[in-house]
Amino acid sequence: MKFLDQAKIYCRSGDGGDGVTAFRREKFLEFGGPDGGDGGRGGHVIFEAVENLNTLIDFRYTQHFRAPKGGNGAGANRTGAGAKDVIVKVPVGTQILDDDRETLLADLDVPGKQVVLLRGGDGGFGNAHFKTSTNRAPRRADKGWPGEERWIWLRLKLIADAGLVGLPNAGKSTFLSVVSAARPKIADYPFTTLHPQLGVVRLSTTQEFVLADIPGLIEGAHEGAGLGDRFLGHVERCAVLLHLVDGAAGDVVQAWRTVREELVSYGGGLADKPEVLVLNKADAMTPREASARRTALQKASGRKVMLISGVSGQGVPEVLQALYQEVAAARAQRKGLAEERTV
Repeated sequence: MKFLDQAKIYCRSGDGGDGVTAFRREKFLEFGGPDGGDGGRGGHVIFEAVENLNTLIDFRYTQHFRAPKGGNGAGANRTGAGAKDVIVKVPVGTQILDDDRETLLADLDVPGKQVVLLRGGDGGFGNAHFKTSTNRAPRRADKGWPGEERWIWLRLKLIADAGLVGLPNAGKSTFLSVVSAARPKIADYPFTTLHPQLGVVRLSTTQEFVLADIPGLIEGAHEGAGLGDRFLGHVERCAVLLHLVDGAAGDVVQAWRTVREELVSYGGGLADKPEVLVLNKADAMTPREASARRTALQKASGRKVMLISGVSGQGVPEVLQALYQEVAAARAQRKGLAEERTV
């Protein structure tokens, strides 16, 4: 299935049904009178987050969603039927943006969460609604209220606990394939990963988290260089970033700074997230090179640098434990905030 994380669609809720003008006339009935019923409500357009979807590819082929009109009223004070709602199912983590692509309308970040984006029009009043002691035979009946319509953008941000960032060929896909059951494409050329990949890392029966791998960043990605930075949105929700630096590439300090500058330029709070800094490909360096480059990177970044090899597995368990500690702390914080809201 092709991965698609952005889509533009048109939505329109249903118009309300019309009220009617009707009078009761029956043989042997002395008193008749107005009995025109009201119109029914138009259908809403509702968006729902579901767990069995992971792409917006369906919206490339179906781009218009229209709810039906409410039923018209009828004589004998019969109200028109309310129209069925249109429920649009989207993946968990989908954001709904206005046509300007900046105004956030809804964020469906929890399975089963629903939002009524467009409300259906109310039904019009029939003439029975307007009868009074002085106006016993009203001929007035209202049309149903029109529904709402708008163009919107859907943007998918994958729900992951930790995110992999780094330059192309830093070994992110290899790392993901080693620590999880994910099978991303692995090759010895840049931009092997063209779409975000997810993998579940299980440390024990009670310790697990979701790791997201995104296409590599290069200098100028925020200006559209390479694949750009559009996929960084998929790690905005992560609790921690795993920054992989290719130790065999040479200038590890410049490689780290390039990615950090792109995170700062992108914004979204990515540069402020906890970061586990890892020097990868220890198997492709001599012990002396590994020690020198690790020391230089620690001095430039001002933080601890872990040394691993995604191929041989050296240092990988320690990195996973460091990631899980950050993920567990974030989960505990979210749980505390949720409990405070319920009090």
